[in-house]
Amino acid sequence: MDSTPTAWSDADAYLADLLVGHDPDLEAALAAQREAGLPAIEVAPVSGKLLNLIARISGARRVLEIGTLGGYSTIWLARAVGADGRVVTVEAEADNAAVARASIDAAGVGDRVDIRIGRGADVLPTLVGGFDLVFIDADKESNTIYLDWAAKLGHPGAVVILDNIGREGEIVRDDSTDPKVVGTREGLRMLGEDPRFDATALQTVGVKGWDGFAVAVVV
Repeated sequence: MDSTPTAWSDADAYLADLLVGHDPDLEAALAAQREAGLPAIEVAPVSGKLLNLIARISGARRVLEIGTLGGYSTIWLARAVGADGRVVTVEAEADNAAVARASIDAAGVGDRVDIRIGRGADVLPTLVGGFDLVFIDADKESNTIYLDWAAKLGHPGAVVILDNIGREGEIVRDDSTDPKVVGTREGLRMLGEDPRFDATALQTVGVKGWDGFAVAVVV
């Protein structure tokens, strides 16, 4: 089979059907997001399951998410932390937060999710540290700001996940003027050079195209 975006998407759908399955609450959250006109930039189902598994494997009980959108990934993370856990999720747009709040509550995990509305650079300094896992999926131009706060608000051994690092392969271009590419490159450089992190990154292909994510441990 040729390696094409269509083939990537088909393989992603196959894996999602096989390993994720259908979930009425998650599907309702996506439907609500679409109805509200929010962009379709949420994580793929297989990626949502991966977030859930990483949180469970790491034993995370306090999770920080930067970039709520419609709450799809938030639901995955809230399920992972359990009834005694807590997810603090930061969303810049109040309208997005309202959509997310309704979907999170409808999924039955509203009591473990705290949505903070505002730009990350303004909200993060107000939070109390001690997070076990930080998921960064917001404006790429601010990646280094978010990573700095992930280190400050985490603890040694905390997991940090930086999403959307593939950028269709544009990350190799040091002459790129695309702010998202520049922000991604700066974030990756920080993960490689900042002594507070030990990190790696993986490229992915699938329903979201050619992308990827970085995973780090706070040291």
